[in-house]
Amino acid sequence: MDIGSTIRAIRKRKNITIAQICEETGLSQGFMSQVETNKTSPSISTLESIAQALKVPLAYLLLKKEDRMNIVRKDERKITTSGSEHLKVEHLSSTKNVRMMLVEIPPGASTGDIPHAHEGEEVHVVVKGRIYAEQGEDAAEFGEGDSFSWNACTPHMVRNIGEDTAIVLISIYTETDSRWDFL
Repeated sequence: MDIGSTIRAIRKRKNITIAQICEETGLSQGFMSQVETNKTSPSISTLESIAQALKVPLAYLLLKKEDRMNIVRKDERKITTSGSEHLKVEHLSSTKNVRMMLVEIPPGASTGDIPHAHEGEEVHVVVKGRIYAEQGEDAAEFGEGDSFSWNACTPHMVRNIGEDTAIVLISIYTETDSRWDFL
């Protein structure tokens, strides 16, 4: 863990000096310096005092880097294609178990000729256009603003039934750390 670097970054961002932290916590400047350079590991109670002085939750100091906020700017999104119809997929953001993407489906195109199944749960929001969605024996048409969800282990498919490109926001939750394409 790199708690020291986290403490230093928060302290500097908030324009707090080591002396101010030490005054509030009762810790020595030498000890705080060693904490910030990861040369010593403070106890949980010491970390709690430092967190209070920084006005951040203790839990934030304990987060691993990969568990912190992940920022993806619009112009930095990963863009891929999926399926035989090469649907455009913009990867918005993800955590270990949740992925969110925008999928562009041209008129008449679908996620595949035959319904497919995979691990996880999906939530869909139609941002633009008209689509038809089918899962097992259930099927419905959806327009802008409509949403639906399903357990993806049952075969399913989505088709654009409109005259313009449809855009669908999809969020996929999986129990395992899955990085492969579900469309």
